[in-house]
Amino acid sequence: MQRTFSIKTQKREALYDITDHVEKIVSESKVKEGICHVYVKHATAAIMIQENWDDSVQRDVITLLRKIIPRGAWEHDRQDGNGDAHLKAGLVGPSATIPITNGKLNKGRWQNIFLCEFDGPRNEREVMVTIT
Repeated sequence: MQRTFSIKTQKREALYDITDHVEKIVSESKVKEGICHVYVKHATAAIMIQENWDDSVQRDVITLLRKIIPRGAWEHDRQDGNGDAHLKAGLVGPSATIPITNGKLNKGRWQNIFLCEFDGPRNEREVMVTIT
């Protein structure tokens, strides 16, 4: 089974919790034991599993990436000014895979799935979920 959903982002850089969207798709799939693959279809966004309880962790992720990949220092910036966004997305990666056990995402207590926006705001970021 495969489904795509979209979310709107409000900031240039932020993490957006998409776990509820993914859990709904897993539930609709009726798969009891399997794999859930989450993939963002953009070159300046990423998918990350991260802590869901304290949002300071999500802000720390953005702060770290800004420090190691600063804005305005890259060759690609001459084309469209978002060289850092491409590098951050490449470093984090476009996907995550989560096991499905007893019909539910088998993630840790403090883990959720986040869309990482590095070049927003955007009216639409497409996320594809594949259930096997």
